[in-house]
Amino acid sequence: MKYWLVKSEPDSFSLQDLIDCPNSTEMWDGVRNYQARNNLKAMSEGDQVFFYHSSCKIPAIVGIAEVTKEHYPDPTASNPEHSGFDPKHSEENPRWFVVDLTFKQALSRPITLSWIKQQEALSDISLISKGSRLSAMPIEDAHWCYIVNCAKL
Repeated sequence: MKYWLVKSEPDSFSLQDLIDCPNSTEMWDGVRNYQARNNLKAMSEGDQVFFYHSSCKIPAIVGIAEVTKEHYPDPTASNPEHSGFDPKHSEENPRWFVVDLTFKQALSRPITLSWIKQQEALSDISLISKGSRLSAMPIEDAHWCYIVNCAKL
């Protein structure tokens, strides 16, 4: 099993939105960065995912989801009426992919970005690496365990 972090702006799609989806499951779509796309393609069923609220007043890890369906072509990339449309994407030659995420649990308290930056044990976590703005990124086992233990899950 591997660990990941996905970012979402809560005004667009929050943890509560994931919870409210049928079966608390939704495809993670709209990724249009090649490195983030490759991270989606590396996810396996059963992998655990931190759900992170970004671009908000207090950016934070707010919950945990699980990958319940491995990567498949992003249907929004084929839809000319969708903001993520890409004319170079096709069913025969897909450029963009999604995974299905299922809600597992909300954290009892958010793990804020400012708290993460203060932790020596998390000094090299990908979330705070210089220039890292990926919407889907790997999380090292040690970082996952440290955050989960601090969140007292």
